[in-house]
Order: sequence, then structure tokens, then C-alpha cells
Amino acid sequence: MPDLLGATNPVPGYDKTTVNRNITVSPDNTQIQNVPDPSKVVRADGRTEQQDSNLQGDGGIRYDSNFQTFLQRLRDTPSLADSLSRIFSGREGIVVSSGLSAGIAEEMGRLLEMLRMDEGQLLDFLQGQFKTGTRFGGALFALLRSAYARAASDGVRTDILQFLKAYVDFDSTKHIEGNLLRDLQSMADAMPASWAEKLRDLTAQLQNGIAAGNRQGNLQLLQREIFPYMSTYVERTHDMGTPRALLTMLALNVARYENGSEEKLLEGFHQLIGYGTLKGQLGGIDDQSLLLLLRSRGAGTEGSRAVEFSNQLASAAARAFRGEGSAEVQQAFQNLIAAMLVNESVYMPINHYLLPLEWNGRMLFSELWVDPNAEDGQDKGGARGGRNTMRFLFKLDVQTLGLFDVILTAQGTDVDVQIACPDKAAPFSKQIGDAVSQILTRNDLKPARVAVRRMDRPVTLTEVFPKIFEGKNSVNVKI
Repeated sequence: MPDLLGATNPVPGYDKTTVNRNITVSPDNTQIQNVPDPSKVVRADGRTEQQDSNLQGDGGIRYDSNFQTFLQRLRDTPSLADSLSRIFSGREGIVVSSGLSAGIAEEMGRLLEMLRMDEGQLLDFLQGQFKTGTRFGGALFALLRSAYARAASDGVRTDILQFLKAYVDFDSTKHIEGNLLRDLQSMADAMPASWAEKLRDLTAQLQNGIAAGNRQGNLQLLQREIFPYMSTYVERTHDMGTPRALLTMLALNVARYENGSEEKLLEGFHQLIGYGTLKGQLGGIDDQSLLLLLRSRGAGTEGSRAVEFSNQLASAAARAFRGEGSAEVQQAFQNLIAAMLVNESVYMPINHYLLPLEWNGRMLFSELWVDPNAEDGQDKGGARGGRNTMRFLFKLDVQTLGLFDVILTAQGTDVDVQIACPDKAAPFSKQIGDAVSQILTRNDLKPARVAVRRMDRPVTLTEVFPKIFEGKNSVNVKI
């Protein structure tokens, strides 16, 4: 029978308390695991969940790093060209194929109409993507970018980033307002009817306030009525499911909604003017001129062909996910959206554009990747001041031919082109090379090398743009 009370005399040499006291602890013993503390850099131990052995994005899901998760998804996500080709497979015939409701068939029919472009429409489509591809273009942001690079103190950099954050939230007001309404509607759908009725009434009040442009009143409604009401619901019902998760998202969107107000934006701008290095350059801009300038940036892209196409594509995807499309179409849209989210990630250091079109009766789905600073302007001796190198990657999926990979590297007027073509086009490699050389010459460029070969396998982004891996040098923790 075990001696639970320790009433008997211990056997000499087997007193557990004595043995435990005599254990020696070595600071270098990796079997003893560290207490997780993000504020400290500790020695190596026996922990295995950090998965630091793999920096290329292979292996299982990463839980310690946002960047490594991004690399994994970049590797595993199908290309946009492949997803678009699946969505529009059969081209015009898809609008009458089985498994599609009349609504989504009409949406996809409109998309097909938008893909028919001439040279002028294609230029408008491409320029529209250039304008909407970044929010930080123009003289003001170029000045801030230069000031950030030249700043001698962390305070200047921090205030510049705070202003940019306020601008992003200010420019995303419509999107944030839509998120607020969707979150509240989803909460009401997940709650019992006795609780959901009042929440729907509060949502209607918020919707009216958004329509009236009363941001301050909307914030008061959210902070003084909606949040306390939801907190009371969770406290009384102990519902830790969907409503509580949505409440977390609602809090994030409310914080952005408050940070994106005109007052916050102007407050950040006035903070920048207080620095001597920026006062002379920004001091001549008054509050109204600044707001007019920032509003005009977003308004300048409205109505462009690229924006219309992206809106139409989003509408078709929404209809497909609501059950109006077949399982195959839903999967294609899911891959398409996943690829777009990865390609536009904050960790992506290169520009990405999408070019789907019908040209001379043939469908063409193309992705364009651009690195305007593939090299840092150093000459062969290592001194700065050399010609800047730009690198382009085209992925073209041409109807009836297949996938082309085109890598174009430009340094000044010297251009190097590498083309990987499918089997059907391989016998015409010489004609393709001569045609590309003639195109470059007509545009006052010098074809330093034009190489055309049969494609063994599609090239990956990380092969063409190794700069993507530079993100692993930064600190990024996945929560």
C-alpha cells in the first residue's frame, strides 16, 4: 500500500525530496525549455514548434512567422493565369453551361465583354492598374519617402508612418464602413432572435449615419451602444463562438474608422510640419488643400476600365460563393482570390499586374511582375551611380497555344529577353526571337540577347526575383 502521508521512515538514499534538491541545473542544457518571452532573445533549447530549419517555405504550416507563411502560400497558390483560364474555359459557352444560375452567368458574360479590347482600351486598362496599384504615388508621397530615408531620428520616421497609416484608413473609409455593417449583420444572424432584433435596429441606425456622413455620431453609436450591448450578450449567454469572434473584428474596424477621420489625418500632418526638415516643404499646404489632394487621388481612378473589371470580377466571385456557381467554378474563384491576396501581400517587394484580354479573336491571360530596382544601381566595380536594372516577368496563357514565360531585364537601353514557349510554339523559336528583336529595335531599345527555348517547367517567382526572400531578415511574429 502506498505511503501517502509519508508516516514511515524513508529508505536511506531514496528520499525524493533530497534527490530533487541535489539536481544540478546546467545553463547550457537544451532539454530545459525556455519560458516564451517575445521581449528577450534567449538561448537555444529543445523546442520544436519554431520550425526554424526551413526558410524556403516548405514543410508544415508555420506558426512563428508571418513571412514564412507567406512564402508557403506563394509556393502553393496556383497562378492567376491558370485560375482565370479555368473560370473562362469554354469562353462564351460558359455562360450557358450547366451548374450556373442566370445571375452569375450574366455576370461572367459581362466579364467576357470587358475582355474584348483594342490597343487604346488595353492601354487604359494597364494604366488604370498602375494608378490603383499603389496609394503612395505623387509628389507628396515622394517627398515623404525621401524624408523618411534621410531622417536622423526615429521620431521623424514614426510620425511619417503614423500619417501614412491615417491616410490609408482615411482612403479606406467606404471599405471599413462596409465591413462594419457586414460584421453586425453576421452577428445578428448568429444570435438568438430575442437578442438579434435590437442589434438589427442598431445596425439600421448605423447605416443611416453612414449614409448621412456622420462619422462622429457613428463612432458614438458603436462605442456607447453596440459594444456594451454585445458585451452584455456574451457575458450573459457565455457565447464564445461566432459573435465573440466577430466582435474582435468589429473592434479592429472601429479603431481604423476612428483613425481615418479628417481630424486624425490633419493631426498627423501638423505633427510632420513641426519638424524643421519638412516645414519648408510642407508648410505651404493648408488643411483644405491637403484633403482635396488626397481625395482626388482616389477619385482619379474611378470609372477606369481596370476598376470596372475588378469590381465585376468581385461581383461574380460573390455570386459564385453564394451558391450560384458550380463546385468547379467556386474552386476556381477560390484559387483566384487566394492568389490575388498572396500577390498583393505586404511582404511582396515587387509590383504585380493582371492582363486578361481577347486579342484578334484569341483569349490571353497574362500576369506581369515588375521589379523597378532589381539591382541597386552599382557598377561592376561596386561603386554607386551605375545604371539601374529593371526586371519583368510575363506569364502568358494563350488560347490554343499554352503557357509562355518571358523574362525581360533592362539596363538603360540594353535589353535581355529569355522566352520559354510551349511545345506547339517551339518549332517557331527563330521567328519568335526575330520578331521580339524587331519590336525592341522599333522602340529604340538594343536587344543585347534574345533567347527562345522550349519550356521544361514554368519558372517560379522566387527564381526570377530572389529579393522576395529578403523579408526573412525582418522581425515578424505570427500571433
